[in-house]
Amino acid sequence: MRRAIYPGTFDPITYGHIDIVKRSLALFDEVWIAVAKRREKETLFLHRERVLLTRQALVGHRRVKVVGFDSLLVTFAHRIKACAAIRGLRAVSDFDYELQMSLTNRQLRPPLETIFLAASERFIFVSSTLVKEIARLGGDVTPFVPSGIARALGKKFSK
Repeated sequence: MRRAIYPGTFDPITYGHIDIVKRSLALFDEVWIAVAKRREKETLFLHRERVLLTRQALVGHRRVKVVGFDSLLVTFAHRIKACAAIRGLRAVSDFDYELQMSLTNRQLRPPLETIFLAASERFIFVSSTLVKEIARLGGDVTPFVPSGIARALGKKFSK
């Protein structure tokens, strides 16, 4: 079984993330989406909310598992026996950071490879930050996120 891990904050998950997941399923038998609990990064949604929303967005994808994690990526990847980490790239500027992380992870746990997938042209401009800003200002986010995520964003910003 070839298992990959797709780590991220997913605050919230977008159609761009979901596209990366679907394309990863063509390369791996199973993809684990690992929702990071990031203490240094303030998120709109609590960790448990991000895990739940991500699960809801990917319901029906039987080869996808959504889990939360709060450790080094390489430690978690080793624990679940993942052979690769999936990372999406939207711009050249993403590559600098992602390459640094990939090389660091390889030093920490050599068997873990990183697979970079370029964002689809349809979603290359979509980011969780952009989606949150549109929602905060009362705009329609349904072109960028599933309806359950759009509703959750609406509730967060109507308070």
